[in-house]
Amino acid sequence: MPWGLSLTSTTDPATWFEKTTLAAGLTRLIEPFVHKFFRANIFHVVGRDADLVIDSGMGLVPLRPALAIPDGKPVIAFATHAHADHAGGLFEFEERLGHAAEAEGFATMDDAFTLAHFFRDLPDALTATPPTGKTAVSYAMPPAPLTRFLDEGDTIDLGDRVLEVLHLPGHSPGSIGLLDQKSGELFAGDAIYAGTLVDDVPGSDRAVYRRTMARLATLEVGVVHGGHNAAIDGPAMQAIARGYLEATTDVA
Repeated sequence: MPWGLSLTSTTDPATWFEKTTLAAGLTRLIEPFVHKFFRANIFHVVGRDADLVIDSGMGLVPLRPALAIPDGKPVIAFATHAHADHAGGLFEFEERLGHAAEAEGFATMDDAFTLAHFFRDLPDALTATPPTGKTAVSYAMPPAPLTRFLDEGDTIDLGDRVLEVLHLPGHSPGSIGLLDQKSGELFAGDAIYAGTLVDDVPGSDRAVYRRTMARLATLEVGVVHGGHNAAIDGPAMQAIARGYLEATTDVA
């Protein structure tokens, strides 16, 4: 449909995010009115000493109120990478963590890093009008400079849960994930998920992505929470990684 026509109106911010409880202390949020290509997963991990927000959606509607985090509790916002569907709401949080390779992207939120122009150009970017009144054609991301750079082997300590950073480049240069060694959970961002993987946008590198896939093909985990779609188990992740390697054998 042409943008701006036949949109369903929504005026209640509480209905913008669809929430699913995945486990005790773990909630997934999505934005069901956003085009499926930009409908990324947002994860809220409740910790004893601090809460962790993994990715932040498009930023069309305030995310933080939807998380119902107690007043005064520390909140850590972790960005798997700087693309619009994962970093649009990052500016809402005071503590913002990500990889230094995409520091300029977070600091400027320029289209060259966020790919926001792809969203603006979609003819059916939204199926409902956000309660904020924002539109796809005027979509812009407020800058959100990182307050801490993370790299391979760094950790995030929530008091009762420690997550280790894995650098998983290829989809983007600064793509990172979080591995909970104790629970066997991997939060993988767009490095891997069930569905069509993206390796042909600005900033992607298929040769580098192959090295990440070779790593994931042998990584032992229990469950993978990807940047899109439903969770998968470890063997499914390994199969997807092997499939990518087989399909890209002509890449140096």
